[in-house]
Amino acid sequence: MRLGWQELVVILIILVVIFGGTRLAGLGKAVGKTVREFKEEVTPDVPAGTAVPQAAAPQASAPQAVTQAPAPAVAATVTPEAVGSGVGTGAVAPVTPPPSA
Repeated sequence: MRLGWQELVVILIILVVIFGGTRLAGLGKAVGKTVREFKEEVTPDVPAGTAVPQAAAPQASAPQAVTQAPAPAVAATVTPEAVGSGVGTGAVAPVTPPPSA
């Protein structure tokens, strides 16, 4: 949904009625000053006539071999009691709230 020029005029008239012309002028001046200060802080402080240094391009290096150590072997023992209880299945036990005093 885009605002057309008619909607913007209606909004401007409502703002003038609510705030008055002098307050809107002061508000516009404050917004302009804020934007100008923001732009000054964002741009680098470089004297006129000097070039802004560019970041050096990373130099390509020879590919390096990546070696990984083998994963350690883990022996898991499964008992019949653990199978029926849901241990190791990723099941989440219900949480009971603490008793209130």
